[in-house]
Amino acid sequence: MSISCKKLTITGIFGILLGCHASYAADLPVKAAKPVLDVPFFSVNDNRLSYSYVFQATDPGYFSIRPDGSINGKTEKQVLTLTHYDEWAYGTNFALIDVLKSGHNDPAAPCVNAGVLAGGVPSDCAGSTEVYGLFRSTFGLNQIFNTNAFSWGALRNVSLEVGGDFNSQNNFVAPAKRVGVVGAQFAFALPYNGYLTVAPLYYKESNHNGFNACGFAPAGACLVDGNTNYRGTWSVETNYAMDLGFLPESIRYFSISGRATWRGKKGLENAPLTAGNGGGTPTAVELNSEPIRLTFDAGSAFWGKRYAHHVDLWVAYRYWRNKFGLDASRSLNCVLPGGQSNHTCTESTVVSGLTVKF
Repeated sequence: MSISCKKLTITGIFGILLGCHASYAADLPVKAAKPVLDVPFFSVNDNRLSYSYVFQATDPGYFSIRPDGSINGKTEKQVLTLTHYDEWAYGTNFALIDVLKSGHNDPAAPCVNAGVLAGGVPSDCAGSTEVYGLFRSTFGLNQIFNTNAFSWGALRNVSLEVGGDFNSQNNFVAPAKRVGVVGAQFAFALPYNGYLTVAPLYYKESNHNGFNACGFAPAGACLVDGNTNYRGTWSVETNYAMDLGFLPESIRYFSISGRATWRGKKGLENAPLTAGNGGGTPTAVELNSEPIRLTFDAGSAFWGKRYAHHVDLWVAYRYWRNKFGLDASRSLNCVLPGGQSNHTCTESTVVSGLTVKF
């Protein structure tokens, strides 16, 4: 008997766990090897660069007072986004990097608010700059087990999903978000080549808040380095897209898409500080959504189907409630001492942009 362990393909991962195949060499007929097809590792490899303008964004706690005494909690943002999406034999990968530039109402450090330094000294700081990154990877159960058991009706696949987020921003809070997620994804088919994905996930976040750092916050109610650490919670991420295939063929250049993410309560907003010791208000369920984006496929319209979605023009509506998990109706980041909202913890805005495929 001889043990054949010379070659292990990706489909033989489980063979490593079960042990190499034992074969009786003298009893097996010798057959000519079949030619191996040269199959690309990635069946889809899509890269895009976008520029977008957010007309009325917010950043919790950052606002200014108008001459008439009203509160301006809005800021414009210009965003440069690089995305990558691929499909391979066992799943998908998605990665995103945003660079966001705010207006003066969301200032960079050393301003602690628009036009104000610590201690109330007037200043005119430039708008802050943020870098935000995200990745998600899925591993399809249909592909792993070489079956169609996880497809039924509109359901196309069930996948394992893992991912993470990170950010850094040069304002006084100086956030340094680090997130890990793990869970499942359910993929459904929609009409007109559309899709819907729903992913229930476990979510764990750590971050940074300059206002919590010792030397700025009161002694005994501060964090030495300002680093916050929240308890794990649930999250649900959804995405959809669909061509408007019911339109007359002569104007069939439009599609819609959208997304929504819900995140559960993650403890006190200044955790690991505790209640009564600077811990702050309990966090709230967060909704970060872009329920509708209308896209015009300029590539197809002007250069033909060969250039479909090589150049897209789009406009969207964005709604973000309890931003970063801060309770918009209770958190001191969101309301003034008298209970008046500073309008910074809910974002409701139009966004427009241009996307180029490369």
